[in-house]
Parts: sequence; C-alpha cells; structure tokens
Amino acid sequence: MESAEEFVRLRFSDDPEQYGRASSESASLEVWTEVVERYPEARFWVAHNKTVPLEILRVLAADPDPSVRSMVAVKRKLTAGILAQFATDPVESVRLSVARHKKTSRSVLEKLLSDDWREVRETAQERLRNSD
Repeated sequence: MESAEEFVRLRFSDDPEQYGRASSESASLEVWTEVVERYPEARFWVAHNKTVPLEILRVLAADPDPSVRSMVAVKRKLTAGILAQFATDPVESVRLSVARHKKTSRSVLEKLLSDDWREVRETAQERLRNSD
C-alpha cells in the first residue's frame, strides 16, 4: 500500500477483495505510522495486518482501545517485553492472550499464576505444567 488513505479505503470497502488486501499487503513504516496517527478507527485493522512491523505493534501495544491491544496480543512476532507489558493489562482478554502465547516466558507465566481472573491463572498453570 502506498498511503494511509489507500489502507483506510481498502479496509472500509464493501468489497471483500479490497478489505482482504488491507489485511495482507505490506506498507512502509511511514504509511503505518500515518494510519495510526491520523485514523484511530483503523488501528485495530493495522494490528490485524499480517505484515505490520514490530515498531508499529509496539505503539499499538499502548493503545487506549482494549480491542486494539487484544489484537496485538495475539500476534506471533511479539517480543518478550510486549508480552510482559500485556501480562499486567487491565483487560482480562489481553492477559489471557499472554497466557496462551507461545513466546510467553516462564517468568511471565509464573506471574500470571496470581492473576485476578481464574481462566488466566489456569491457562498459565497448564502452560507451565506442559513445559516441564
């Protein structure tokens, strides 16, 4: 994609082929940055894109919208730092994604054993049990 406007146009199109392109085509770091800054309603879809760079995921990991953070939390390319950050997220589904994430470290899983939500605790416990 060549511009922020193109991404937004593709993503919010009624044509499945068009909005499908928005989830799979790459763009430059500058284009992603512009989408994030100018089109807050499109941030979830930026995080949904399969090619979005880690630099943008780091920005979106601090997004005020829990649905954006939830989408970021399931990305395979996350770093240990982002996963550790999400382990204390106020939204249960984000923490559950961390407990389920294949890259979550043992130390973060151990911290999740004391999570407020039972499902997060149980998932972390199961992951730890299966890693032995």
